[in-house]
Amino acid sequence: MGFFKKLFGKKETPVERAFTQDDHDKDYELKLKGLENMLGPMHSLVGHAVIPFAVGGAVDMYYFPNHLKGTGFATMELLDPDGNGPLENRIGTYELVAFTKYDYDTNEETQTPFSLIERTACGFLTAIARFSSQAVLNPKETIEVPRGEGQENLCLVFDLYEPEGTKFKIGERNHHLLLCMQVFKNEMDYARENGSDKLFELLKDQGVYPYSDLDRASVL
Repeated sequence: MGFFKKLFGKKETPVERAFTQDDHDKDYELKLKGLENMLGPMHSLVGHAVIPFAVGGAVDMYYFPNHLKGTGFATMELLDPDGNGPLENRIGTYELVAFTKYDYDTNEETQTPFSLIERTACGFLTAIARFSSQAVLNPKETIEVPRGEGQENLCLVFDLYEPEGTKFKIGERNHHLLLCMQVFKNEMDYARENGSDKLFELLKDQGVYPYSDLDRASVL
């Protein structure tokens, strides 16, 4: 699937209603509870965007260091208090999640492997979050995210993320987490030719899944 090139399964946008601050506060608490039920306690620090996502900036980054070895990144801005936001895929509506093998690092003085992948993840999560309101994005699909001029596209594959079958719920509403996993281009091409499940098998055999770090060799 080419990023910004192909829209499919486009649906009517739900009618928006005005939400109060109380609506947003209650929704945040329920959403956090749903995420922590799947990913463990969230880190006390949040990576707030200088320009909010709602007015064209990046997504805020929420960090989960207590789930897998390394750190999980999740979004909390796609779903509104009514559960609308992304166009529904074959499962429903969702927030996004990605992972790095590196532990959360608060060092702001120098670039670290964690800070590099955190900024990369923020970039592709923001791009996908924007695109999710324009196109239906399903688990098992692949996508290419454009970068700056002269740079190769980022290659990603989506998957339904339900560790040990745990579902993502916000209060009584059923949603899901869409894993965004950065891979090498030849791995993305392999998924397109053979199916994403075949690629996931190889990634899991090498202990790579669900991490987006590319300081590794391709599994092919």
